[in-house]
Amino acid sequence: MTWFADQVLVWFDVHGRKDLPWQHPRTPYRVWISEVMLQQTQVATVIPYFERFVTRFPDVEALARAELDDVLHLWTGLGYYARGRNLHAAARHIVAQHGCALPQDLDALIALPGIGASTAGAILAAGHGIRASILDGNVKRVLARYFAVPGYPGKSAVAATLWTHAETNTPTVRVADYTQAIMDLGATLCTRSKPRCTQCPVMAECVAYRQGATGTYPAPRPHKTLPVRRAHMYLIIDPDGRCLLERRPPTGLWGGLWHPPERAVDHGVEALLDELDLQTPSTFTPHRLPTFRHTFTHFHMDIEPVRIDVCTTTPFVADHDRFRWYGNGENEPLGLSAVAVRLLSLVQPTRIRS
Repeated sequence: MTWFADQVLVWFDVHGRKDLPWQHPRTPYRVWISEVMLQQTQVATVIPYFERFVTRFPDVEALARAELDDVLHLWTGLGYYARGRNLHAAARHIVAQHGCALPQDLDALIALPGIGASTAGAILAAGHGIRASILDGNVKRVLARYFAVPGYPGKSAVAATLWTHAETNTPTVRVADYTQAIMDLGATLCTRSKPRCTQCPVMAECVAYRQGATGTYPAPRPHKTLPVRRAHMYLIIDPDGRCLLERRPPTGLWGGLWHPPERAVDHGVEALLDELDLQTPSTFTPHRLPTFRHTFTHFHMDIEPVRIDVCTTTPFVADHDRFRWYGNGENEPLGLSAVAVRLLSLVQPTRIRS
């Protein structure tokens, strides 16, 4: 065991987090679910989602049997919805190809949808107790500072250097504890801003600390001005106060989720009504609601909600797989993006059933 790993484990025994819900019990399935949810999401945000998710889907077989809508409904508000789609797809692969048990082989895990090298390493280490390394955002920051690794970790050469350090320092004993310990170290002490270096167990050998350069490592993502897209999102309301939802395509933005219809800003209201075979009262005027901005990783979207009250509910819309009316009050569980929830709140006091 390296000095680094030894000191991290000593610190963990006193200060590490040992009461996280996926640690009790700590099974490969629960580790997998937590690791996917924790991708680009903080622990405090994940905990209630995790608890609801594993209550509804306590094992991989239950997840595999579920309808995608049920899975995405429990993901509503957590963001990065491809994670939920991939969990569902991977569960079905595991049941069909691996006898309902998560593989104990790195390559077999990486072959599953939504599982990369770091997530696979966490499943092996924390779930199975097999020596494997991880390199999530917190670990990258700890190692980049400790070894003073220059460059942005998103670049392949920098990531390769960090992986080498991760693998060198992963111990052969207490690997599950070490995996949690190094994540905790990054999350609680070696934070992005204002790291608490004087409380760090490896401060004495940290190159960035000795150089007075903790703010230099890791190098930030190269600055890029995000482009702005515009979209009209239509809140089409029927005589019963229900809002029309359209299922998004299975891949891409909000893939597989239900959402108020989105069209390009030059599509036109009349063209949309013709497409849906809907009629409005003779005195109809589209009601444009205030524009708001939603930011994604690679772009901003300026969303212009438009309310349209219609006087007919046609069989085309009512029976089509792609469309459904979402009513006031009690609603069946559906996968909705945070933007869809916000849009619905503009036109009806929707209660989304948990």
